[in-house]
Amino acid sequence: MLKELVLKNRSYRRFYQNEIIGNEQLKQWIDLARLGASGRNAQSIRYLTVTNQELCKQVFDNLAWAGYLSDWAGPIEGEQPVAYVIMLNDERLSKNYFSDDGIAVQNLLLGAVEAGYGGCILRAFKEKNLRELLHISEDYLLIQVVALGKPKEKVVIEEMKDENIKYWRDENGVHHVPKRKLEDLVIAKL
Repeated sequence: MLKELVLKNRSYRRFYQNEIIGNEQLKQWIDLARLGASGRNAQSIRYLTVTNQELCKQVFDNLAWAGYLSDWAGPIEGEQPVAYVIMLNDERLSKNYFSDDGIAVQNLLLGAVEAGYGGCILRAFKEKNLRELLHISEDYLLIQVVALGKPKEKVVIEEMKDENIKYWRDENGVHHVPKRKLEDLVIAKL
């Protein structure tokens, strides 16, 4: 069951824009995020949610999508995210959030996938613009933006060939993600 969720938890970049996600649903996923482990149990990660569709469009304009797909500017109108969770670090509590963001976002996205949704973690964004747009205090460090929606694309995992890590899309719009073999990752056997 868990492996199925992990396999479905891909970086989705195209969504059904008419499938809205409400704040209550986001709060359920954020609850999963907050329940994960936290370095020193500092719990300094904070979550800013965006579900207003006009504001979602403005957030979208400040993001960069799919670096390896250089001929693709990102999802078109009708395929854009319908919600965002902006992950922040409360610098007043701790300047070091260790790996809390990774643990939290994985839990959040597993919850989204379990509910039939998906998302994409974005760390390429116009920080100054987002800070102004969303009225984010300087007390918070912008870590990442999680774009969310009902996936409108198929993402498949395939075996990596020739050490090529770049994801790609085929002529049918299927998104291919190469992964290294398990036996190539395990360096010691006990």
